[in-house]
Amino acid sequence: MATDVTVLVRRRPLTVARRFRTYALDGHRRDWVVFGIYGVAAGALIATILTFPGRFPTVTVAPLILLSGLYLATRHLVAIYVVLALGLALAVPKLPTSASTKAVMLTAFGALMVMMLVVSASRFRVGSVGFHSENLLVDLRDRLARSANLPTLPQGWTAESAVLSAHGEGFSGDFMVIGDTLGGRHLEVALVDVSGKGREAGTRSLLLSGALSALLGALAPSAFLVAANSYLVRQGWDEGFATAVHLDLNLDTGDYSIGNAGHPAPVRWSNGAGSWQVLEGVRGPVLGVMEGASFPRARGNLAVGDALMFYSDGVIESRRHDLSEGTDRMLGAAATAMIRRDSVVEAVVSQARSGEADDRAVFVIQRR
Repeated sequence: MATDVTVLVRRRPLTVARRFRTYALDGHRRDWVVFGIYGVAAGALIATILTFPGRFPTVTVAPLILLSGLYLATRHLVAIYVVLALGLALAVPKLPTSASTKAVMLTAFGALMVMMLVVSASRFRVGSVGFHSENLLVDLRDRLARSANLPTLPQGWTAESAVLSAHGEGFSGDFMVIGDTLGGRHLEVALVDVSGKGREAGTRSLLLSGALSALLGALAPSAFLVAANSYLVRQGWDEGFATAVHLDLNLDTGDYSIGNAGHPAPVRWSNGAGSWQVLEGVRGPVLGVMEGASFPRARGNLAVGDALMFYSDGVIESRRHDLSEGTDRMLGAAATAMIRRDSVVEAVVSQARSGEADDRAVFVIQRR
């Protein structure tokens, strides 16, 4: 069968606009093109201000300073700011205002340039320009939050959780990784507290949560904390330790096993006794300190009405109160919520001894 070769070679004509776009969007050339555009804009603004002193607003330089700081490489930014600084030094003295106003104006422009130089250096260090770095951080934060999403539980089980960062910041040193395994018959939960709090621990939380998400369900429950510890040791972080508690719960029978790596002891609600008991006992070392550490597991069974609760140290610790007092306070709030059938997580978080000063995480699951 004959082929119409004219179709194969047909191309869109290269217009002048398309040629320029192809040229300008090439990495290194793009930087120079943007630099040229901002350079022309800076020269035009300064020339206009010098030509019409007092009639053309000098404040129009401010948007150019901001946009340059967002989109120019640092070396180009310095050149633009030198041009603007020299132009302002010549133009501002000619304005029909008082000497103090002129001094304040020059100081404000200078401070804005210094601030945007710092912002520019930070953005290009992570390889981002404009507003993309904020989008990147938002995406990472959302990924961390999604790792704690509760799966759909079978009938007879309810669960709730909360992770709050110190001072309401976007990132927390506490995080949870949750997943249903073995065809949905088991629920695995890891609550982790990375050293530090808020933003200073946020990057380590992001990296560690991704690694633990991959491990969850891929290994036998008894090997989860061992693998997590080995991963953290290999990172060699200066502040690379973390505490963690890991739950493997059989949703058919209520049997569970808990591994603890230096984390506050979980607590169990006994429906028959109508009280919470601290599950003291087996506990391994914190993660990331010692290679080859072992993590024994505690085992038990949840009957109908029983519950388990896991929490981070921000819930019970504070500088001015004893740890046992914080634990008693938490258990009292949780018991009241269970009796009233209120949200246990909300009750526990609201009474946290650290308040807004520390990260707080709580997870509760109950068999009904």
